[in-house]
Amino acid sequence: YVPPQVRKAQETLDDKKREELGRLKKMVNGLINRLSEPNLSSISGQMEELYMANSRKDMNDTLTDILMSACVTAVAMPARLVMEHVLLVSILHHNVGIEVGAHFLEAVVKKFDELCKSDAEGKECENLLALIAHLYNFHVVHCLLIFDILKKLVSAFTEKEIELILFLLKNVGFSLRKDDALALKELITEAQRKASTAEKKFKDQTRVRFMLETMLALRNNDMRKIPGYDPEPVERLRKLQRALVHSSGSGKDTQLRVSLESLLSADQVGRWWIVGSSWSGAPMISDTKSQAQQKLHIGKVSSKIMELARKLRINTDIRRSIFCVLMMSEDFMDAFEKLLK
Repeated sequence: YVPPQVRKAQETLDDKKREELGRLKKMVNGLINRLSEPNLSSISGQMEELYMANSRKDMNDTLTDILMSACVTAVAMPARLVMEHVLLVSILHHNVGIEVGAHFLEAVVKKFDELCKSDAEGKECENLLALIAHLYNFHVVHCLLIFDILKKLVSAFTEKEIELILFLLKNVGFSLRKDDALALKELITEAQRKASTAEKKFKDQTRVRFMLETMLALRNNDMRKIPGYDPEPVERLRKLQRALVHSSGSGKDTQLRVSLESLLSADQVGRWWIVGSSWSGAPMISDTKSQAQQKLHIGKVSSKIMELARKLRINTDIRRSIFCVLMMSEDFMDAFEKLLK
């Protein structure tokens, strides 16, 4: 039972909060609408001030919602527009804190997974993939996630997936080659194997052939073979990013080294990639397992040794086990073997 006066106080509090969030959304929306390369410096500065003035959670939720509605549409978004939006996230990720990038990345990846399963007709998947690709280009996320997505797409290997693989490789292929050439080589081998087994499945072979040619061009570091490949806009924005990121926040240490599986199961296993993110939910390891692990088998132990352990106040199972091993071993090799067990 909630007394009327308490209920009234809660209602006014909720209305107040809703009004605050509405005002915040309006301010962030105004800044995002004006976002362009020349005024990126002033807008990122104003966003940082908003982060200092409001709660991080409210800001993260608001910014993610606005960016998602701006960039994830049924028509293909202009590459430059997506880059500028992601660059803003990247600057805030480095200057404000890694939870900014982590929150946005999780929302994008979950939406991408959901749309991949639903077979959406529009260009939403490409737009989401462009966001993920540029989050990698601007050092918010590690190449581990990109390889996970590529492996997932290669394992499905339908015409839609081939389109997405080509789109992703065109955006980040050469960066992947620089970061982890061996993983890229393995991916290419897997794609070739899939293509040879799925030859009969596709009526139009040219798309598959084009994808394999693109992959081989990447492996041989031949940029001319990839039509429409232009690294210049990304390089220019990276230069701008280096100018806007405070020196302390830049560098590889702020990259989120998180896998696709971890992001998709964040609600079940917690968000270990965000420092200090509290988590309440089902236990990660069930109690029965941990209890089973705690019972250590140390064989038959004489009551004399146990009495000695008790006198020395060695009272936990694991300490008692180690003490017994040390007291009863024949030589150092025997002690080593028993301790390993």
